[in-house]
Amino acid sequence: MIDPEIRTFLAAWDAAWATLPAGSSPAQRRTHFERVAEAMRTPMPAGVTTRVHTLSCGARTVRVREFRPAAAGPLPALVYLHGGAFMQGSPETHWDITADLAARWGLMAFSVDYALAPEHPFPAAVDDVRTAVEWLFAQAGTLAVDPGRIGIGGDSAGANLAAAMTLACRGTACALRAQLLVYPCCDFDMDRPSYRENAEGPLITTASMPAVNAMYCPNPADRLNPLAAPLLAESHAGLPPAFIAVAEHDPLRDSGLAYAEALQAAGVPLVLDRGAGLIHGYLRARSYCAKSREAFTRMGDWLAARLR
Repeated sequence: MIDPEIRTFLAAWDAAWATLPAGSSPAQRRTHFERVAEAMRTPMPAGVTTRVHTLSCGARTVRVREFRPAAAGPLPALVYLHGGAFMQGSPETHWDITADLAARWGLMAFSVDYALAPEHPFPAAVDDVRTAVEWLFAQAGTLAVDPGRIGIGGDSAGANLAAAMTLACRGTACALRAQLLVYPCCDFDMDRPSYRENAEGPLITTASMPAVNAMYCPNPADRLNPLAAPLLAESHAGLPPAFIAVAEHDPLRDSGLAYAEALQAAGVPLVLDRGAGLIHGYLRARSYCAKSREAFTRMGDWLAARLR
C-alpha cells in the first residue's frame, strides 16, 4: 500500500502539473517543471551558499551549481545528477535536495546541468558529467574539496548517469569513493514484474517509457552500451560502495534491484533501501511524508560515513 502521506504530496503534484497542456513539447515540459519545482522548493538551509561554475565540453557549456555548507575545508563532495527522464530537470529543480545534503551532512554538493534529450541524445549527458567530474578532481584544491572524498549520486535518470560514471571512472585518477543511486533506471528491459505491477505509477507510467528511451537513445544499439545501461557492464568489480534506494510502487523498482544484485555478486559493498510504501520521486515528498524524510536521512548518513 502506498503510504497515505504520499497521497497528500501527489494531490499537490498532480494539481501543479494539470495546467500543462496535453501534447506539450520537451521544451515546454522543462519550463513547466522549473516553475513547479520552484513553487514547491523548501527554504534554503541556514549557512549554505551557492554559486555557479561554467565548464566547456566541446562546443557545449556545462553549468555546475555548487552548494557549500558553513564548514571549513577541505570538505567531502558529492557530484549530484538530477532526475527528469533525461529530457528535463536542472540543478534548480533539485535545489532543495542538494542544499539539504550540504547542510545536514557537511559536504559540498555539485549539481550538474547536463545536456538533455532529445536535442542532445546519448552520450552527450555522459560526456557532460565526465567533464564535471574531471573538473572537480582537477580543481579540488581551489574549491576546498578533499579529492580523496568525492562521491557521486543522483535520482532516476541522474542515478543512471551516476552509475555510468562509476564505470567510466573505475581505475582512473578520478575514481569515486561512493555512489548514491536513488530509484535508478539501470537498463532498458521492461519485462520485469514492477513494470506491470506499477504500470500506472504514480508519478511515472510504464507506457511513457518507450518514448523516453527513444529520445535518450534513438539508436537502439546504444541501449546495450553500459554507459547507457550500467547493468549490462561486463564486470561490476571494483566499483565504489553503493547505496541503492528503490521504491516499492515504482515501475523502475526491479531495474534497481537487478543492479543491486549485480553489484553484490561482484563483491561491491552495498546497502539496499527498498522504499516500502514509497513511489518514484519520493525525495520531493519530504515535507509531506515521514517515510520520505527517514529514507533521505538513511542515505545521507550512509554517504557521510563513506566520505568521512
